[in-house]
Amino acid sequence: MHLCLFEDPHVAGLRPLVDTRAVYDLRLGGRTLLETACDAFGPSGLVLHARPIVADVTRHAHSSAAVNVLPDGGDVLFVNGRYVAGAGEAFRHLTEAPARTEARAFVQNGSLVAAWVPEASARLPEDVLARPALTANVVRDLPVTDLDDATLLRRPWDLLDTLRPALARDAEALAGPPVQASLADRPHATTHESATSLREEQIHLGTGATIKPGAILNAEDGPIVLGANVTVHERAVLRGPCYFGPKTQVKIGANMEGVATGTWCKIGGEVHDAVLQGFSNKGHPGFLGHSVLGRWCNLGADTNTSNLKNDYGTVSAYAPDEGRFVDTGRQFAGLFMGDHSKCGINTMFNTGTIVGANCNLFGGDFPPRYVPPFSWGGASGFTAYRLDKACAVAERVMGRRDTPFTDADRALLTALFERTQDERAEHHS
Repeated sequence: MHLCLFEDPHVAGLRPLVDTRAVYDLRLGGRTLLETACDAFGPSGLVLHARPIVADVTRHAHSSAAVNVLPDGGDVLFVNGRYVAGAGEAFRHLTEAPARTEARAFVQNGSLVAAWVPEASARLPEDVLARPALTANVVRDLPVTDLDDATLLRRPWDLLDTLRPALARDAEALAGPPVQASLADRPHATTHESATSLREEQIHLGTGATIKPGAILNAEDGPIVLGANVTVHERAVLRGPCYFGPKTQVKIGANMEGVATGTWCKIGGEVHDAVLQGFSNKGHPGFLGHSVLGRWCNLGADTNTSNLKNDYGTVSAYAPDEGRFVDTGRQFAGLFMGDHSKCGINTMFNTGTIVGANCNLFGGDFPPRYVPPFSWGGASGFTAYRLDKACAVAERVMGRRDTPFTDADRALLTALFERTQDERAEHHS
């Protein structure tokens, strides 16, 4: 069985996080949507459908997968890239589908969640994966099962709802069952004798992980997973559930709870219920709560985010796909920042702030609650962030993490810059 993760028209609701990646490359906790789906369905082959703007970077990121090409003669389980694979009735239907000989579609409120299509290349249009988005219309001739409990991400803040459950699932998936040996008796890692730990069986240390003097790791309320070569510095406090990706540094005196980071992040200050997709820095004092940062972001020293309104009401946030503010339905919501964006020291972000990709923010006072991609400035006003300069900075920053800035990266940023000119014209005026 081949697994095909696809993008649908509702992907745009997850801007700015999907402006520079396919939706299934979003991090849930210790794993991405793609990794979670592959572990759940165990396919023999992987096919990825990606929007044209992100197709080339997706090919580069997943060189072993077929991108926008159906396998010849294979049976394919199509799964929406926004679907969070996990327990429940919907998941049971999808895992049982490949045992059947007949094709079937699975929908929720008109959205295609999945489809089981034996001999897919013979049944479906030849250009099916060349389309920018897949809808239920593609499999309109198939019998349909309605799914009530499928979890489909619709907005960036949905990642906060799935974060803690994902961290609990991912600890077992990535690190295995509870470990009985004490931290000091795990030879593949280094733990200083003055470090304090609670519920050590729920603390998982990757190869080369280092825990410095005075650090506190408390897994009473959930597992803590340190990836390979993670360093937890002196006096840092980690309260589970947490996942820190390979090479991440948890800085001196950090206060972490309900946090997930990708590879090679620097994280410090107070961070609660937040996701850093990877290669991003929040290394200084300051508060980051109920927030999601993309990759290659940098928050200057003493950057702070508000995650709760003074009236304790639900937070609204700007939806770029609709061009208006919408109710998040959440009492706690902070900052949602696209890839390659940076902010200067002492930056203050209001509740429910959306910052697009490749923004450079600085100056006093709060910046607007929506900053379109490629914006340069702050509360006193914005101008366009020059494309050539943005690409030069991206290349320099990625080089510091031993990651090449490819032709596909440059083409993607160029296309995004051109596509969002009208947004900048509207919001910079």
